[in-house]
Amino acid sequence: MQNELTPKEIVSELDKYIVGQDLAKRAVAIALRNRWRRQQVEGEMRDEILPNNIIMIGPTGVGKTEIARRLAALADAPFIKVEASKFTEVGYVGRDVESMVRDLTDLAVNMVKREMGEIHQAKAEKLAEDKILDILLPKPPGKARLPEDSGEMQVDSSADEDSWRRTREKMAELLEQGKMDDRVIEIEVPNNRLPMIEVFSPMGMEEMGINFQELLGGMGPKRNKRRKTTVSEARKILTQEEIGRLLDMDEVVEKAIHRVENSGIVFIDEIDKIAATESQSSGPDVSREGVQRDILPIIEGSNVMTKYGMVRTDHILFIAAGAFHSTKPSDLIPELQGRMPIRVELDSLGKEEFIKILTEPKNALTRQYQVMLKTEGAKLSFDQEAIEEIAEIADKVNSRMENIGARRLHTVMNTLLDEEMFDLPGDSKNIRITRNKVQKRLADIVEDEDLSKYIL
Repeated sequence: MQNELTPKEIVSELDKYIVGQDLAKRAVAIALRNRWRRQQVEGEMRDEILPNNIIMIGPTGVGKTEIARRLAALADAPFIKVEASKFTEVGYVGRDVESMVRDLTDLAVNMVKREMGEIHQAKAEKLAEDKILDILLPKPPGKARLPEDSGEMQVDSSADEDSWRRTREKMAELLEQGKMDDRVIEIEVPNNRLPMIEVFSPMGMEEMGINFQELLGGMGPKRNKRRKTTVSEARKILTQEEIGRLLDMDEVVEKAIHRVENSGIVFIDEIDKIAATESQSSGPDVSREGVQRDILPIIEGSNVMTKYGMVRTDHILFIAAGAFHSTKPSDLIPELQGRMPIRVELDSLGKEEFIKILTEPKNALTRQYQVMLKTEGAKLSFDQEAIEEIAEIADKVNSRMENIGARRLHTVMNTLLDEEMFDLPGDSKNIRITRNKVQKRLADIVEDEDLSKYIL
């Protein structure tokens, strides 16, 4: 885990993927470092230090989600993104807010299983290899030695056993060198298929953490089925089986719950969709305030029952985000506002930011298309003037139509390179994108308002 990064180092890491938005990066860097600081505090005071939850305010496509996602990757923390508009007040049809904690716990369990599985990987591979050798060369049946005074001929199987052991050693060498990977063998694998049963349950039952497949699967005896596969594939299957046997699931669950409670990050998008003004307080959106009141105890700190046990939410970091076009943060209920004390406004993106987004981040769009076309044996290059033209067109389309921020670059780039992506593989090995080419392919679309709405 990289929790020991300083706030400046966290911002530096975020800069590799996200252009601008310095205030938001600064806020989340401090919030992440504060979690590490809290872990260093000893005694009762540790439990009293609560996370500073954050509200990010800004239009779509400016980097709100990306900041939260990259932050979770830096912290190696369980992270889940949910949309506030998907939840409903208890009593309405839809998901209940506690499901976000259950989903986060599921993710944490899988994270810990994967990490602990890597610790047991070498031992599991050796056990899987032994199983494969047993299938390829079964041990000869032992022959009991008869008492000497029985009068019958004595049979000694030690010679057979020595020969079997030498052959097994040679076969183990071939297996290690990968020379037997294509050989087909028959292995036993668990039969996980269960009869299809449709369960009709009361509203919200699917969120109670009850997994009916697991419940039904544990009722009957374990069944295996025989399956023919290559040695290479069998090695993978049997290694995963052995890892499952070596893992202590009680320890996995304990570590996962600890990680959720102390490092979990929940990103609640579209928080503005459940903020209602006085004119919206009745009618079809009547449950908006109810959703806020249901979310409140989760953020304040409560116990949520999951299939792995009770999870406390006191120290989970909540980052909310919304465009707040028709509403404002003060339209949220006062208690919820109080639980999200840090507010950060993100800047809208224009031509200059788009130029940087196209070229500077590690995952820049131009680089993404270059590596994709390289798989077809083609070299893609962009003139600086072409990049400036792409950024200007994206900015122009955003100003004329709905502003979707950096996401507009995806539609512009896809339309620009449509011809190359369709024709490849072909004769074009060097593809150079110039300003003239950008203008030729996109200018007509941009000028035709109806067409640009459809295509861009």
